[in-house]
Amino acid sequence: MAAQKRSLPLPEAVPEAGGEKQRIDRWMWCARFFKTRSLAAKFVATGKARVNGTRVAKAAFLVKAGDMLTFPLGDRIRIVEVTGFVEKRGSATIAATLYADHSPPPSPKEGKASAPHNPRPDAAPDSRNRARLRRLKSQG
Repeated sequence: MAAQKRSLPLPEAVPEAGGEKQRIDRWMWCARFFKTRSLAAKFVATGKARVNGTRVAKAAFLVKAGDMLTFPLGDRIRIVEVTGFVEKRGSATIAATLYADHSPPPSPKEGKASAPHNPRPDAAPDSRNRARLRRLKSQG
């Protein structure tokens, strides 16, 4: 029988003299910025995250309440202030209480109000579009 490897549980939140601290990858995962903790750790390892203006490249970096995190996410730059910690990842409502969002509002998409986009312009119209074309031709 093979011996099973036992791993030690990771600390949920490390209490310090100045308050609680938590690993940045774990906090970003609990705050629901990333779907998995490993994705959060890989993102931090790229060096794109900043804590109080200082570039962070280690997932084990400890954040504390009051720290300002700046990082790109999707097509936006997120600026969030750490306001709390949790031991387990919870719902989106709970996650929203972990930070104060100071990000600029998303810019309106250019061309969004324009005509609908045809994803396949070279494709033949389907039955619904053929009926619309017939109605347009008969009216004009």
